[in-house]
Amino acid sequence: MLRTSASRVLDDSDRDEVLALLDTDPVANVFVASRVRTVGLNPARLGGQMWGFGPRGGLVSLCYAGANLVPVNAGPEAVHAFADRARKQGRRCSSIVGPAGAVSQLWERLEPHWGRARAIRWAQPVMATSQKAPVTADPLVRRVRPEEFEVLLPACVAMFTEEVGVSPNLGDGGALYRTRVAELIRIGRSYARIDDGRVVFKAEIGAVTPQCCQIQGVWVHPDLRGRGFAVAGMAAVVEAALACFSPVVSLYVNDFNHSARAVYRKVGFREVDTFMSVLF
Repeated sequence: MLRTSASRVLDDSDRDEVLALLDTDPVANVFVASRVRTVGLNPARLGGQMWGFGPRGGLVSLCYAGANLVPVNAGPEAVHAFADRARKQGRRCSSIVGPAGAVSQLWERLEPHWGRARAIRWAQPVMATSQKAPVTADPLVRRVRPEEFEVLLPACVAMFTEEVGVSPNLGDGGALYRTRVAELIRIGRSYARIDDGRVVFKAEIGAVTPQCCQIQGVWVHPDLRGRGFAVAGMAAVVEAALACFSPVVSLYVNDFNHSARAVYRKVGFREVDTFMSVLF
């Protein structure tokens, strides 16, 4: 019997129980649930480990430990167990992200061992909608075609650098990021308005489950901001997401990004939770 103070590494035999726990909050857990539904729990396919807190048949909490460290339904005891495993393993992630309460507790325990973070986003409202936008969608926003990869990529790099504070081209020269951008185009989850070879607006649907999907990478060309492209573009992406992917569309945004939050409210999103991110 597993001691209640310990965590364990899960595998595909735990899949049904893991998905049942993830489905208790499909908006907050959409990223992790999408990964598990797509590739299962084998670490080689998952791109990391899934840690569980609670015995088999009594799973209480999860923590995805891959490129990101993502706690799921983690109360104080689970946070303690996950922090202990993360401390012993050493930092392998580029960020800790998830519900603000659990992430702040994790970071409180890990900071003395992992050192200072590059940046901390203390409050990131999670927003969701299940309705078409009450504004007119941009009819020129559409799925990006594979042959437009090189047109879209600079916009994706610009968005990432602006949002995260570092270029995705660092480290491996951008190979992993290029692969992800190409994959989202290939599977039809990259949307943009492209006028005469210039990306005006773009966004991707990064995670998808039967209950929820999550929009990411929202960006408008700097020369065209403040002209309504974001509102109309987001309205088009929400419409497509509801029609093609899931009955609920979500995203999360930095609390200090007042212009983006205003755009999302105009499109019909409402705040349902708060995330926190620790960036390395």
